[in-house]
Amino acid sequence: MSETTHDGRVAVSAAPPSDEGLTAADLAAKYGLAVSGARPSLGTYVRRLWGRRHFILAFSQAKLTAQYSQAKLGQLWQVATPLLNAAVYYFIFGVILNASRGMSHAVYIPFLVTGVFVFTFTQSSVMAGVRAISGNLGLVRALHFPRASLPISFALQQLQQLLFSMLVLFVVAVAFGSYPDLSWLLIVPILALQFLFNTGLALIMARAGAKTPDLAQLMPFVMRTWMYASGVMFSIPVMLADKPQWAENVLQWNPAAIYMDLMRFALIDGYGSENLPANVWAVAGGWAALVAIGGFVYFWKAEERYGRG
Repeated sequence: MSETTHDGRVAVSAAPPSDEGLTAADLAAKYGLAVSGARPSLGTYVRRLWGRRHFILAFSQAKLTAQYSQAKLGQLWQVATPLLNAAVYYFIFGVILNASRGMSHAVYIPFLVTGVFVFTFTQSSVMAGVRAISGNLGLVRALHFPRASLPISFALQQLQQLLFSMLVLFVVAVAFGSYPDLSWLLIVPILALQFLFNTGLALIMARAGAKTPDLAQLMPFVMRTWMYASGVMFSIPVMLADKPQWAENVLQWNPAAIYMDLMRFALIDGYGSENLPANVWAVAGGWAALVAIGGFVYFWKAEERYGRG
């Protein structure tokens, strides 16, 4: 390479190094380039996610506020919907099918309402998780942020909705003779464990739903089957008393049943520890840790693919 100096002489500089034969990776390393939107390390990802904690909370609150903004009753539907479901289930299962066998009227109604509220928490988290990425592609493609913020935010939204509904659940429990005592303090760790489980499940479903949007059409059937198998409307030990022990164990140890039964044990005076499977707290903690950690890592591994294609 040559250039003319100010006095008219020609100066010759060294030729630039040739890039021939270098791969794309070599060129990127040579010129300090990085892949746009590349997946960061797991530790870096967690730190970035923590840095977006205010966005996650604000986004969940905004979604919760907007959810029923077009309805005349507004946020009251947060409570009315599970209560109406409980009323329907009571008529079908409690009155017609006598699913309350083994329980008094004062126990069965709070038993049923608690089951509906707690299972709805998991069900709503899963359904929101399926659409977390595919339903927010504009946001995903426009801004750069940890994509796990979305399913975590939706799970947090469902937790806030459940906390609002818990006030009604307390009223139902008291109305049927279950008054506040020390066991009600167990509600805090129960909800914490279920929230971790639901968040992990939402992360798993968010990745699956991002790849297969049609999964959102299938999940209502899956969730309905899970609900019927989890003892929302009946006591699993009573209904399966004449069935093999392994069948009862499978249904009782499924996470939805575990969290429902723990909440019933905490709230309802007539629902004692004999209704809980062995090592119930260890199982509840194991499900929460396994699904939360596994779901987070599973989601993180596809971080660079969300919103593309």
